[in-house]
Amino acid sequence: MESNSVIFSALFLAWLTLVNGSPASVKVGKLTKATNVSWSSYNFKTILSWGPKPVNYTYTVEFSRVGRDKQRNPHCIKSTETECDLTNELEIKGVYSAEVLSETLRGMTSDHVEPPYTRSKTFCPYNDTLIGRPEFRLTTSADKKIVLIIQDPITALHKDGKSQNIRDIFKKNLKYQIAYNKAGSTGKKIRTVDESRAYLKLDEGESYCFSVAAYIPSRKGDKMTGEWSLPKCSPQEHKAVFAEYGLPVIGGVALIILAFVIAVIVLIVVCCKRAQRPTTMAKETVV
Repeated sequence: MESNSVIFSALFLAWLTLVNGSPASVKVGKLTKATNVSWSSYNFKTILSWGPKPVNYTYTVEFSRVGRDKQRNPHCIKSTETECDLTNELEIKGVYSAEVLSETLRGMTSDHVEPPYTRSKTFCPYNDTLIGRPEFRLTTSADKKIVLIIQDPITALHKDGKSQNIRDIFKKNLKYQIAYNKAGSTGKKIRTVDESRAYLKLDEGESYCFSVAAYIPSRKGDKMTGEWSLPKCSPQEHKAVFAEYGLPVIGGVALIILAFVIAVIVLIVVCCKRAQRPTTMAKETVV
């Protein structure tokens, strides 16, 4: 009976070794360093990601604001995931770096004095998050201006239990760029406005197409402009004939029609006179 227990224990330990790997098998080099550690942030939803998928080891994320102590997110300690959501851990205007540590599974040991790690580039939510495409609608003011009413994109951040939009965060530093062109034309113009409502005085009756993007002047390079919205076009108004073509064109057409009518009348008169001549000559001959 005792021998059966020994055999069963030996088989159980062998099975654990096959499934989890023996603690003694965790050698230097078995803890693979993380690669491609990078930040991705969209409307302040901020994710740190890396690779590869771990096999018989885990990852732990440590992050810190420049000049301050390191911190850890409880959800990103000894995890087998390859991303960590740090949205609610970062101060908006702080500059951060992060390290992804490769560590053993819980209960296992390693010959490493310190776990191997890979450090990210620095990241600042205020300067680096991508601003998503805004929604907007078109209307017309009483003085015939085209009005764009822009909806400030909602972010992943909250304050006092309420979602914040990009105007709440950037305040006066937020502007919008408006790209527009006449419908059917490829030449675009860009206008920058300070508010979320823009008034444009353009040619009356023409249809124009518009796209909008958030614009942050304090940023650098291509991060100054967010994603461009999908285009929207204003309707084309039906103009009065005089407004559409102008008096000179209408006058010219009228003269052409009048000349044509006169020519037709003259032709009819000439034809009638020619038709009457044989009849008159026949009457004179009879007499």
